[in-house]
Amino acid sequence: MYGLLKRGLFLLPPEQAHALGMSALRVLGAVHRAPALPAGGPDLSVTSAGLRFAHPIALAAGFDKHAEAVAGFFAAGFAGVEVGTVTPRPQPGNPQPRLFRIPEARALINRMGFNNHGAEAMAGRLRALGRRPGPVGVNLGKGRDTPLERAVEDYLAGVEVLGPLADYVVINASSPNTPGLRQLQQPDQLRALLPTVRTRLEAVAPGKPLFLKIAPDLAPEEVDAIVEVALEVSIAGLICTNTTLARPSVQGPVAAEAGGLSGAPLAPLALATLRRAASVARGRLALWASGGVFTADDVLQRLEAGADLVQVYTAFIYEGPLLVPCLLSALRAGMKARGVESLSSLRRDQGVQDAARRPG
Repeated sequence: MYGLLKRGLFLLPPEQAHALGMSALRVLGAVHRAPALPAGGPDLSVTSAGLRFAHPIALAAGFDKHAEAVAGFFAAGFAGVEVGTVTPRPQPGNPQPRLFRIPEARALINRMGFNNHGAEAMAGRLRALGRRPGPVGVNLGKGRDTPLERAVEDYLAGVEVLGPLADYVVINASSPNTPGLRQLQQPDQLRALLPTVRTRLEAVAPGKPLFLKIAPDLAPEEVDAIVEVALEVSIAGLICTNTTLARPSVQGPVAAEAGGLSGAPLAPLALATLRRAASVARGRLALWASGGVFTADDVLQRLEAGADLVQVYTAFIYEGPLLVPCLLSALRAGMKARGVESLSSLRRDQGVQDAARRPG
């Protein structure tokens, strides 16, 4: 069914197809509630950074930039929804075209540039949400025209407006589409940025977790340094990862377009970053995986690599609205085949194996 619909949607420019999909999700959210998980079978529930998710599959930031279809994504089965990236003031983003499909690689390239309606508009939509079947996170960014040395002011403004309305907050310092933004991942920049934002978040929304989303293009020693800073300044966790500037296994004219690559070709880079972060964090940070997740085996691989939660984006475009139910069904089957009764036991068993392999 979705195959036919996808063929029609893929005849349209990507942003036009996205707008139609968002309209359908808004309607879905208005008429359907989030589905209940079937009784029996392995326990898929996840608790991470004090947040409870019915299962480990959540929506990554970037799909619902304006918090327009949150209820629709829950109705599609997601256990959590992350909205944004949002900046304090509205901004149009980069000129179009800025979103490109690579169907043969199950990939996208985007250079959207944080197009969004601004923090106040998002706040109004979050206030109107009503019942939340799962956590709703807000992904914060810096405005394009804000100098890097004043970036903290934009993040503080976002926290002030949206922190009380979010279940968790994410600092996006890793998008490749805002000039200079990735410099904020440097340890000295993070030591200045993260404690200031965390203090403000604690003041306006006590107990809300703060995450940092990192790039997949970091060298291993750079990942190590970021993990150490995250532990030092006591944020809740990391999201591994954003899109990549590399073009692994992607060829053709679209591959030459500027922007961040997401989808299946990103998977090895994102997974390597997650594994490196997990090896340094050793359970002291919540780690969420994002990048190239399409199958239940991909989900299990990320969980076994140290992730508490797995976020998807590009797979939803290529696989359609039944993606999450299909993933959950296959995930349950995979856990049964392994004799695993719950995700917590899967993580516990993996932790024991990791500890046995760790030197000293």
